[in-house]
Amino acid sequence: MKYNFITIEGCIGAGKTTLAKKLAEDFNGKLILEKFEDNPFLPGFYEDPERHAFPVELYFMAERYQHLKMLLSQADIFKSFTVSDFLFQKSLVFAMNNLKQDEAKLYRMLFDIINPTLPKPDIILYLYAPVEKLMDNIKKRGRDYEQNIKAEYLEKIQNAYLEYFKLQTQSHIIMLDTTELNFVERSEDYQKVVKILGLS
Repeated sequence: MKYNFITIEGCIGAGKTTLAKKLAEDFNGKLILEKFEDNPFLPGFYEDPERHAFPVELYFMAERYQHLKMLLSQADIFKSFTVSDFLFQKSLVFAMNNLKQDEAKLYRMLFDIINPTLPKPDIILYLYAPVEKLMDNIKKRGRDYEQNIKAEYLEKIQNAYLEYFKLQTQSHIIMLDTTELNFVERSEDYQKVVKILGLS
């Protein structure tokens, strides 16, 4: 089956961006990447989550919306498909876990206004990895502000993703256990992903 809009999702450190870039390059895809490094509140969030959670999540939601709306509204006849390294609904997954109750209620109101206006991916590939592997990947890529992320936080976010996906019916969702996979260095692992996404 041919998918026109593919989203790669996963917890922090799962390899979403790496895989999305590779797929777009190898199969002439239009690439939409999250600009997480532009969020001025992110370093502060990892230092003091309670103080910075609301602005960090609002910024992410606004940025994801703007990015998706702009890029998906511009048709590109020279590209075979679109692939993104984020799902807009991840805003809700993170916010419901990071915000205080009153903040979460306001955030949900804003999310429910914005979400219906955006196109939904044809397929979501969720890269599941055990927390130990996520921690190792985060350490390897060496972003200073990520080095204090706790294993407990990653586990909480991963579980929130899994609970969220249980309730979804709009998109085709595939959970891929990447515990023993290395789609960067092993061609056979990468080809397995390509086949799942119908790109081969």
